Amino acid sequence: WSNLPQPCIHSLQRLGPSLPLLTSAPSSRGYSRDSEGSWFRSLFVHKVDPRTDAHSTLLSKKETSNLYKIQFHNVKPECLDAYNSLTEEVLPKLHSDTDYPCDLVGNWNTWYGEQDQAVHLWRFSGGYPALMDCMNKLKQNKEYLEFRKERSTMLLSRRNQLLLEFSFWNEPLPRVGPNLYELRTYKLKPGTMIEWGNNWARAIEYRQKNQEAVGGFFSQIGELYVVHHLWAYKDLQSREETRNAAWRKRGWDENVYYTVPLVRNMESRIMIPLKISPLQ
Repeated sequence: WSNLPQPCIHSLQRLGPSLPLLTSAPSSRGYSRDSEGSWFRSLFVHKVDPRTDAHSTLLSKKETSNLYKIQFHNVKPECLDAYNSLTEEVLPKLHSDTDYPCDLVGNWNTWYGEQDQAVHLWRFSGGYPALMDCMNKLKQNKEYLEFRKERSTMLLSRRNQLLLEFSFWNEPLPRVGPNLYELRTYKLKPGTMIEWGNNWARAIEYRQKNQEAVGGFFSQIGELYVVHHLWAYKDLQSREETRNAAWRKRGWDENVYYTVPLVRNMESRIMIPLKISPLQ
């Protein structure tokens, strides 16, 4: 107390019992007196770490300029089969046409999670210029315009996001099936993306043994501070066994301990690939 400015001492005295007792016994987490002192000093000092780059520059892959788009289509329940047939007819044509700088990464229906939903993941090789080039060409593509018109009669709602891939995650490459896919979505507290990336750059090593890690992305346009982790499993039982095995590896629990406080909300989808999906 002797080191605090006199106005701060008066303010603390007025707060009285509402402040935690700093002389109490350490909690089960084993916080040190230094930790308590840091918390105490944080009441009066606000520090900002200076950065010269956006987190997208620090966390994304430097050797590529890939941009990803994820689409969520909520389909009328009675139209899901017709929707799947229509997309399986039209989307592969865009994927195989070299005049369009876009590739299908994966296409799924949600099995557990939001029902009657289709999820599509696209890659634009060349970043934002490739995205704009593709959009401008699609405006002149009569078959695609007819596809969108017919598709609109089957949808309840749709939304999308533009994503970058984390530098430390696997490249999402085509897979032979059959597999189930889990899309785990984390909505982070603003300002925590760098901390999330620092922890997962180490943690991803614990999840490679069964080749379950498919891709990791963070949002750039759309809802911000959103992270998507995409995993592949043979079935739900192998998912359970793989996740349990991670907890037996020293260091995995630390990643969970440090990243859970960064999350505002999280969601898991179990998805089944469509016939046209490169990820089977």
